[in-house]
Amino acid sequence: SSKSAILINYDDCSVLYEKNADLVLPMASTTKIMTALVAAESMPLSAKVSIPKEAVGIEGSSVYLTEGEIFTLEELLCCTLLESANDAATAVAIAVSGSIEDFAVLMNEKCAELGLVDTHFTNPHGLDDDEHYTTARELGIIAAAALENDALRKIFSTYKMTVAAPDGGVRLLINHNRLLKSIEGCIGVKTGYTKSNGRCLVSAAERNGLRLI
Repeated sequence: SSKSAILINYDDCSVLYEKNADLVLPMASTTKIMTALVAAESMPLSAKVSIPKEAVGIEGSSVYLTEGEIFTLEELLCCTLLESANDAATAVAIAVSGSIEDFAVLMNEKCAELGLVDTHFTNPHGLDDDEHYTTARELGIIAAAALENDALRKIFSTYKMTVAAPDGGVRLLINHNRLLKSIEGCIGVKTGYTKSNGRCLVSAAERNGLRLI
């Protein structure tokens, strides 16, 4: 029922199935796969990040960060990838590059490095923008690149965890990808949804030595 789709063998990037795989479409929060990849290649995951005011109160999915809270980059990526938190994605972008605009430059440089020609990013979270788009084929390539990072692969496949809350308690993070609970060998990767973009999904699974995206 999807507008476009692709099934890729992770190990050799051969295409096993495709449907309108080069149709340019918005990608909603599957954007955050590239956000995580660029961040993980730019800073140590143990780096401490202070939440700036620009990352507070971002539209859409959120873990309700407050200005001045301190997290590791890894914790913010967990918020970004499990809860699909737009505030956490914004904090990551600012920590790496100083601004969303400069971080988008890094995202697009990574696209060029991966040989992508039908993908362009303007933000780290995937909120609507006419200049923010990709294709099923190129999103699959981005996912394959991200899955090469062991730390990101672990986060993608994590179903539940906690991070600190400002009141001394904890925030419970639950992965939006229900396939982690229903598909044997599922290792992520990311869901996405906005009203105008519709539902987007990038998933990967490994079974009997075969890995598919």
